[in-house]
Amino acid sequence: MPAKDFYHECVKNALIQDDWTITNDPLHLKWGAKDMYVDLGAERLLAAEKKDSKIAVEIKSFRSHSDMSELEKAVGQYIIYSNVLAEIEPERLLYLAIHQEIFVELFEEPIGQLLLKNNPIRLIVFNPQMESISRWIP
Repeated sequence: MPAKDFYHECVKNALIQDDWTITNDPLHLKWGAKDMYVDLGAERLLAAEKKDSKIAVEIKSFRSHSDMSELEKAVGQYIIYSNVLAEIEPERLLYLAIHQEIFVELFEEPIGQLLLKNNPIRLIVFNPQMESISRWIP
C-alpha cells in the first residue's frame, strides 16, 4: 500500500466535519492485474433523497519543487482512477483534494482554468490549518 499523503489526516478530518463517513482508508481498486489505492472513500446519507452519496478522494499536497510536475501526476492519476471507478463503482464520484493555496496558484491561473474547462475534474479545496473544506468544485 502506498504511503499516506502529507495532508491525509487533515482532509479526512475535514470530510468528517462536513458530515461524511469515511468508509475506506484507502479505497482499493483493481482493474485486471493492477491494484490502485485512492486515498479515501466516503459516503453521506442524503436525507431528502433517502440514498447515500459516495465519493472517492485522492489527496495531493504538491510539495515538490515543480508544481507543474505535480499537476501532471495528479491529473494523470485522476484520469486513471476516474476511468476505473466509472466501470466498477459508477455511483461513486472521484474528487481531487488540494490545499487552497495550490488552488489559487494553479487552478485560478490559465493552465488550471483550461484543465477545468476541458476535463471533468472535481476538486475539494481544503484549509489545512482549520481542517475544513473551503470549496467543492463539481
